[in-house]
Amino acid sequence: MTRKASELWQSLQRLKLRENTHLTEKFARCFFNEIFKKILREKLRERKMKLIFFDVDGTVIEEQTKKMPPSTKRAIEKARKNGHICVINTGRTWKMVNGIITNDTVFDGYVLGCGTMVTYRDRVLFHKIFARELACRIVESLRRNEIDAVLEGGENNFCDGPERIHTPLFHDFIADLQKNDYGTFENAPGHFDKLFAYTENTAGMDAFIEEFSAELDFVDREGGFYEIMPKGISKASGMRFLAQHLQIPMCDTVAIGDSSNDIPMLECANISIAMGNGSEEVLKMADYVTGRADQDGIERALGWLGVI
Repeated sequence: MTRKASELWQSLQRLKLRENTHLTEKFARCFFNEIFKKILREKLRERKMKLIFFDVDGTVIEEQTKKMPPSTKRAIEKARKNGHICVINTGRTWKMVNGIITNDTVFDGYVLGCGTMVTYRDRVLFHKIFARELACRIVESLRRNEIDAVLEGGENNFCDGPERIHTPLFHDFIADLQKNDYGTFENAPGHFDKLFAYTENTAGMDAFIEEFSAELDFVDREGGFYEIMPKGISKASGMRFLAQHLQIPMCDTVAIGDSSNDIPMLECANISIAMGNGSEEVLKMADYVTGRADQDGIERALGWLGVI
């Protein structure tokens, strides 16, 4: 038992919590929770926790401003200076990260496109691209089932022409994307890793999922939005790949996120941290809940871990 834990246990004995206690059950639960937190932080320091995965949207950048708070940049730089490995783990592909996140601060590596690409210190270690034949079937089925989508790749993203968009919401979404010089569906096969889809046609999405259930994995982002990846690929698979490459045991991993597509990495990591703006499911499963990005959430989380 660590020194601080031992001191807490001695206090526990003095308070006679083990027998004939007059303290309330609520106070006892709080007391044991504090013991757990202190032991956990000391164990993390002893093990020299090193591999920390960060989601992007709503985690290292604010949801409203889409910018990285100064406290987040400061905390990540300090963690890296202290010898810990900081890695982005996002649903975004390189096209949507390069020049955006990379301009804010330095990360040791990137797990991109929900695990479809893994890089470490400027070297691509893994990249899964849809085979051309499968990609062509995906495009055809999206159109047949009236599903709007952005096909996301490492070098470029692709969207259908305005005349083929089925919903006003996605039409406005595409109007903004066109400013980024995205390619067309016709040029996409062989060049995209995942897709971000939206539909108001539930039957169409059900048919699409049934058609590709053996080849694709689906993350329901709610409200008609889906992230779709090759079968077996996820934020968790990217984590495991990088940890194995670096020969770091999974017991030395931490994941920080806020939304449904973060659940695989939060389940995979030894320690899971939810942002204050996290979805209900994420908040329930986390080992620790920090503040929002604009409430110094990352700095508070890394402080709680004892890495800064």
